[in-house]
Amino acid sequence: MATVVSVSGSPSASSRTNRLLRHLDERLTAQGHEVIPLDVRTIPGEALLGADFRHPAIVEATELFAAADGVVVATPVYKASYSGVLKALLDLLPQYALTGKTVLPLATGGSTAHVLAVDYALRPVLSSMGAAHVVQGWFTLDTDITVDEDGSVTVAPAGAAALTRVVDQFSAALRRTPLLAPAG
Repeated sequence: MATVVSVSGSPSASSRTNRLLRHLDERLTAQGHEVIPLDVRTIPGEALLGADFRHPAIVEATELFAAADGVVVATPVYKASYSGVLKALLDLLPQYALTGKTVLPLATGGSTAHVLAVDYALRPVLSSMGAAHVVQGWFTLDTDITVDEDGSVTVAPAGAAALTRVVDQFSAALRRTPLLAPAG
């Protein structure tokens, strides 16, 4: 199956965005995909904010994107847009880092007023980076995500059904997209 880089654009390890994404990674893994998690918050700030293209963490992230068949990008919504740490990473990747890739954009936020951030803030950037196919994304309200004491994630029924559908559509799109050899 396909190799998927699963990018968490949340600045917090315990955020609902991060937990939801890792929950969805399990579904993709169960469908036979190799999922490689990338938490942007673990990349040193001096590399991101100093635009150090040669920093080992940036080089490694660039290589992950190059080797991937698909990318899931999840972000909390702040001020009607995706997170600053995600923006910093995307700015440091090559202009066409998503060429030939299938991409699933996901966002979480505290209000339905932010639902358009997926299509009007995140999707244009992903498309401009050469994504072959940006599948239907999804916005989930923070209040629809529950993290249990054991760390397991539960999504409100309506949201869970929609998330399952978009993840399954992403997985199906990966199977239809010819897998490209990594750029070398």
